[in-house]
Amino acid sequence: MAKEPTRAADRHGHPMSRTGTEGAALYEQTLEHLLFFRADVADTSRRLLAAAPRSVMGHVLAAHLGLLGTEEKEAADARNAFERFKEHVHRGEMTPRERMHVAAATSWLRGDLHQAGRVLGEISVEYPRDVLALAVGHQIDFFTGNAGRLRDRIGGALSAWDASDPQYGPVLGMYAFGLEESGHYEQARETGLAAVERRPNDVWGIHAVVHTYEMQGRFAEGIRWLDARTADWATGNYLNVHNWWHYCLYALEAGDSARVLEIYDAALHHAESTGAAMELLDAAALLWRMMLAGQDTGGRWGPLADAWTARHDGPYYAFNDVHAVMAYVGAGRTGDAERIVRSREQYVACSGSGVSNHAMTADIGLPVCRALIAYGEHHYDRAVELLLPVRHRLAEYGGSHAQRDAVHKTLLEAALRAGHHDLSRTLLSERINLRPVCPYNWLAQARLADALGDDARAAVARARADEQAADGAAALKR
Repeated sequence: MAKEPTRAADRHGHPMSRTGTEGAALYEQTLEHLLFFRADVADTSRRLLAAAPRSVMGHVLAAHLGLLGTEEKEAADARNAFERFKEHVHRGEMTPRERMHVAAATSWLRGDLHQAGRVLGEISVEYPRDVLALAVGHQIDFFTGNAGRLRDRIGGALSAWDASDPQYGPVLGMYAFGLEESGHYEQARETGLAAVERRPNDVWGIHAVVHTYEMQGRFAEGIRWLDARTADWATGNYLNVHNWWHYCLYALEAGDSARVLEIYDAALHHAESTGAAMELLDAAALLWRMMLAGQDTGGRWGPLADAWTARHDGPYYAFNDVHAVMAYVGAGRTGDAERIVRSREQYVACSGSGVSNHAMTADIGLPVCRALIAYGEHHYDRAVELLLPVRHRLAEYGGSHAQRDAVHKTLLEAALRAGHHDLSRTLLSERINLRPVCPYNWLAQARLADALGDDARAAVARARADEQAADGAAALKR
C-alpha cells in the first residue's frame, strides 16, 4: 500500500494537505507553466496528481485548468473529476485556505464565475501571495469584464510581495493588464515593461503592453516592440495566437491586408489549428474587422465556420457564441447563426439563476448575436436598434476593450450605412477624441463627411488617415 504523502507547503509557506515534497515541487512547476501559458501545464498537472492523488491543491489546480480555456467539454470533465475527489476528502482534512479554494472551484464548475471570483478575492486578502488565487481570479475578472477588479485584485496584493520573488514579474504582468483595462495606459505600459524586463518570456506581460499600444493608437510602436522580441512570444505558448491577433490589428491599421492574411494563414487559423474556442474567436474577430473595413478575406470564412460547427458547442460562454455567429454570418450561413440564437433563447428561458452565463447571454450575448445577423443581412437600422442599448454594457459578457471593439465598430458601420448621421458623428467623436491616432477612425470620418457633402472635411480626414498609416507601414517593412 502506497504511503500517504505528508503535508508540505508551497514556495510561499502555505500548507498543502496530502501533497508531500514531490507533489509540492510539481505543484510549483505546474503553477510556473500556468503563469507563462506553457503547453506543458496539463502534463505536469497529471504528474502532480499521480504523485499525490489526494492533494487538495493539486485537484483545485486541475479543476481550474479545465475551466480556463472556456471549453464546455473540458469543464464538464473537470467537474466530474472534482466531484469524485470531494467524495473522498473530508472538510477537517483541509486547511482553511484550501476549503476556500475548494469552494471557489466548486462555484466556477457549477457556472457561477462571479461567486468564484469573490471567494478567490477573499483568499487574496488573507493570503496575498497565493499565486493560484491571484492568477485564476485575474482570469475570472477578464472573463466577466470586470476592469476594476482586474486591476485591484492584483494591486491589493502587490505590497505583500518581495520584488526579488521570481513570481513577482508575472504578478506585475497581471497588474499591467488590469491597469490597461481600467484606462491607466501609461502606468500600465511602464508596469508591463518592468514585468517583461524581469521575465522576457512573460507572454501575459507582453500582452498587457501590446494592449496599451492598441488602446492609444500607437500601432507603429506596437509593431516595432513585438518585432524586437518575437522569440519571446510568437511560438511555444498558449497565448501566441492571441498575440499574433494583436499584431494583425496593428497591420490592419497600417493598411497592409496582405500581411494580415499572411499571419492569419500561418498562425490564427489553418488546417493544423487545434479548434480551441479562444483561437477561433480571434480568427473570427479579425476577419469580421476586415469585412467591416471592406477588405477582401478570400475564401477564409467557410473553413472557419466549419471549425465552429465541428465544436458542437452548447450554451456555455456568451462571448464565444458571439464570435461563432460572426463566422457564420461572414460565411453567409445565416441559418447556422440563427440556430445558435434559437438555442440560446431556449437556454435563457429554461435555465435558472446562479449561472453567470445566463445573464451574459440574455442581456448581452443574444442582442449582439441578433445584431450581427441583421448587419449581415444589410438590415442596418435593426443592427443599430439592437446594439445601441447595450453598447455601454458590453463588458458584462467578458473580453477586453480591444476585443469588444469589433462590436463597437459594427454599431458605427451600421449607423453610417443606415444614414444615421447624428449618431455616426457622435460615435466618431467619441472614438477620435479617445484615440486620435487611428486610421480607421479618420477613414470613417471621411465617409461621414462625404455623405454630408463636406468635401473639405473629407479631404482632411483622408490625409490624416494616410499620414498615420504610413508610419505603421514603415514599421512593417523594417
